Amino acid sequence: MCRMRALAATVLALTASSAPAWAADRAAPPAATAAVSAAPRKAGPTERLEAQRLDPLARAAFWAREVEADARDVQASLSLAQALRGLGRYDDAAAAAERVLVMSPDNEDALLESARAHLGGGQGFYAIEPARHAAALAPTDWRPVSLLGVAYEQAQRDDEALAAHRRAVALAPDQAAPAANLALYLAGHGDLAGAETLLRKAVTLPGASIQVRQNLALVVGLQGRLAEAEALARQDLPPESVDNNLAWLRAATSQAAPTRSWDALKVGG
Repeated sequence: MCRMRALAATVLALTASSAPAWAADRAAPPAATAAVSAAPRKAGPTERLEAQRLDPLARAAFWAREVEADARDVQASLSLAQALRGLGRYDDAAAAAERVLVMSPDNEDALLESARAHLGGGQGFYAIEPARHAAALAPTDWRPVSLLGVAYEQAQRDDEALAAHRRAVALAPDQAAPAANLALYLAGHGDLAGAETLLRKAVTLPGASIQVRQNLALVVGLQGRLAEAEALARQDLPPESVDNNLAWLRAATSQAAPTRSWDALKVGG
């Protein structure tokens, strides 16, 4: 029950308690009063800020309570979608984002979150429309265009994917993420040298993440330069992770590697 409904119920209860005796049989029953007092309370700004530091499971539980307290709270629904996506619950994350879109079809943040959730679940076809809609709403924003590139990849529409990735890089030449996503597209299509060139530039840009640097290590390793790849990997990863990655790279360069999903390496928009 939202605050306005709870307030209205409280006002009605006060009116009933001051009514004459002949109206007593019309007063709200005790069960209704108990329901009002048990209505969920929305968290304040400080509590919401602190929630961002919780682990993904606790954060999802927090924002689920906020949505229960007010189903029209856009921030709560979007934060819930992000937390669910972090837990790998992609269908639930998409549903949370799409609840916002029912109320506000042109909410760019909800469109982006819907696209990310579908991409996380490997359902790129269903990410195309929200990403395309967001790109139309914000033509200079690289994020929906980069997501659209990944969506086209998952839908096996390679020409459109490459065009979208290149457009995202053109929109944001100083951002690491679109360059990294274009690089991984090239790597996945056999152009490891071109991917390396892009990633070497991307790692120097503001906002370059560990993921971007490790993508460079991967692309270097796939070209057979395992010592260099190892040195790059050890900058960010614990020894056991580096050892696992090197084992995969050795298998890959000997043509005995299992299939690895390039989509899992993409940088979110």
